[in-house]
Amino acid sequence: MENVHLAGEEDDLYSGYNDYNPTFDSEELENDAGFQQAVRTSYGRRPPMTAKFPGTAIGARPLATSFGSRVPMTSSMGRPVTGAVMDGAARPMTAVRAAGYTSSLTRGSAFDPLGQSRGPAPPLEGKNEDTPEEKIKILEKKVNDLIEESCMAQSVGNLQLALEKAKEAGRKERALVRQREQSGNAEHINLDLTYSVLLNLANQYANNEMYPEALNSYQVIVNNKMFSNAGRLKVNIANIYVTQKNYPKAIKFYRMALDQISNSHKEMRIKIMQNIGVVFVRLGQYSDAITSFEHIMSESPNIKTGFNLILCYYAIGDRERMKKAFQKLISVPLGIDEEDKYIPSSDDTSANMVIEAIKNDKLHQMERDLKVLAEKYIMTSAKLIAPAIETSFASGFDWCVDMVKSSQYVELANDLEINKAITYLRQKDFNKAVETLKTFEKKDSRVKSAAATNLSFLYFLEKDYEQADRYAELAMNADRYNPAALINKGNTVFVRQDYEKAAEFYKEALRNDSSCTEALYNLGLTYKRLNRLEEALDCFLKLHAILRNSAQVLYQLASLNELLGDPQQAIEWLIQVISVTPTDPHTLAKLGKLHDDEGDKSLAFQYYCESFRYFPSNIDVIMWLGAYYIETQFCEKAIQYFERATLIQPTQVKWQLIMASCYRRSGNYQKALETYKDIHLKFPDNVECLRFLVRLSTDMGLKEVQEYATKLKKVEKMKEIREQRVKSGREGSARSRKEGREGSAGSVGKSL
Repeated sequence: MENVHLAGEEDDLYSGYNDYNPTFDSEELENDAGFQQAVRTSYGRRPPMTAKFPGTAIGARPLATSFGSRVPMTSSMGRPVTGAVMDGAARPMTAVRAAGYTSSLTRGSAFDPLGQSRGPAPPLEGKNEDTPEEKIKILEKKVNDLIEESCMAQSVGNLQLALEKAKEAGRKERALVRQREQSGNAEHINLDLTYSVLLNLANQYANNEMYPEALNSYQVIVNNKMFSNAGRLKVNIANIYVTQKNYPKAIKFYRMALDQISNSHKEMRIKIMQNIGVVFVRLGQYSDAITSFEHIMSESPNIKTGFNLILCYYAIGDRERMKKAFQKLISVPLGIDEEDKYIPSSDDTSANMVIEAIKNDKLHQMERDLKVLAEKYIMTSAKLIAPAIETSFASGFDWCVDMVKSSQYVELANDLEINKAITYLRQKDFNKAVETLKTFEKKDSRVKSAAATNLSFLYFLEKDYEQADRYAELAMNADRYNPAALINKGNTVFVRQDYEKAAEFYKEALRNDSSCTEALYNLGLTYKRLNRLEEALDCFLKLHAILRNSAQVLYQLASLNELLGDPQQAIEWLIQVISVTPTDPHTLAKLGKLHDDEGDKSLAFQYYCESFRYFPSNIDVIMWLGAYYIETQFCEKAIQYFERATLIQPTQVKWQLIMASCYRRSGNYQKALETYKDIHLKFPDNVECLRFLVRLSTDMGLKEVQEYATKLKKVEKMKEIREQRVKSGREGSARSRKEGREGSAGSVGKSL
């Protein structure tokens, strides 16, 4: 209890807690001479204890207790204080050297453990580019960059720049090889880089159609034994020979490439054999081509090779092998997943999102393209071999349809049937076509709609508009979204001159298929008939954006601009028509008329002459050219055009009279007299001819003057009598009609 101190009322229980040893004041370390001396001392020495407080933090420093007293304590090891310097002596070094502390610091220097006072680090030493190794590396990089630039230029279609870059890469690569040889490193030549340079150069020569240079570059690679697998480049050489139509050499190099490619590269070998077969077809050696194609169909069958095999059998007329090849063609596996997997289900939301994402991705598009290509080859093969495999076209087509129905292309059977009907149409056998199409009336809606659409068009061509309208209705009922059916319906309404209703059908067809050019064209024509010229012009401008080189669309644009009072724009459109169809006489005549209306006679004459050259039977063109020569006082040249008009319309006396007038104006009175005499023989009652005969005979002093004068008087008298009869007949009919009206009015009055 003697050590227990009871606090009195005047004692402060918390005294001493705010007292602290200044040794722990880290903010004053920079001014603490002992601490700075300790930092600056060398390793292994300690200064003597000269601190104000004897001992370390636990040792001789007075410790403040809860009782307010400070008890000096000494460390058990006798270690001097770390934060002070005793009597100016150097402080002994601690066991571990701290980062940033060095023995070179002198007393009074600032605390800088990170060495920031020494300034920035010296710059890195640059590479010495004068050494041979560095020069070689830089040159190699330049060659690689040039090859890359050449390939990029080719990818954007700049073939000339690609070739220039390839040539420059070749020059740099040769300089690189020489530099290696001079530096004594010839054994370290980069063969891969040399191969890349030569191959790229050869490809660019081939792309620029510089075939001799390309062949030389390929031969350099092929003949160099240091390049592994260079033999397959003989395929490229063979391709060039095919382009040059040197087929024997092409086959030779294809076979050499085939010999140098191992059996492990099966796909490559198949493609080369396919090329060999195609070259044999071009040479007309169908038996050799058949050998290649049959081997491919037995090893790795594909659609294109199967189609080529059918063509070869058709060329040699082998009926049975055509059938077998067609069966092989329709049994080729496409490796395409079923379309059902792209139909979303109503339950799984995440699966539906995945299906929506892959519905139109690149893979699905490739699958669709492959399927469309296969269907095209099958349809073409069936149409080709149908007349050849059986005694008649119909029976051959029926055999193809039966084969297709038992294959994976079941949906093609109906399309083949419709193609059968279309083939009948091409053979002008309309009855068979109609009979075939009518068999689809009880099939499913899609096929029924297609058949009815064709039937409607057939009847429309035969001007049986009632039947055309009936089948158009049937096609629309089967498939309301069929744009062709809506167009046929609109056409039947258009013929009945119900243009507003026709426009509605064409608009509906466009809503179902915005790219339907037939509907847009017909809608433009309908607006033109309705005199809604601005709307018609808008339709044809849209159509022109789709069909850039359609002469019909361009002509309609010119016609509409003419109707809208813009002849200059009409001329511009017609010039575009001429650029597409330079021999169209009607367009040339139209251009001549527009230039004539604008007062440009020289250009009008040029276009009319061109029109006459391509079609010398257009009376309007002949009349304009003849009148032009008469106006320019070249009556002799006008005569040849009116002679042409006389041949075209021999019963029209005006052309012969104009010819005689041209002879008279040119001073050839004798020829004019003979022409008038010929006209009088053919048309003895022509008053104008007799008048000129009288005048010419009088001027020339001929004795036939009296004869022609008598005939003229007689003809004029007959003409006068005829006119009086016509006049009296008109008066009598008018009088009788008047009396009839009066009589009917009197009878009505009596009845009243």
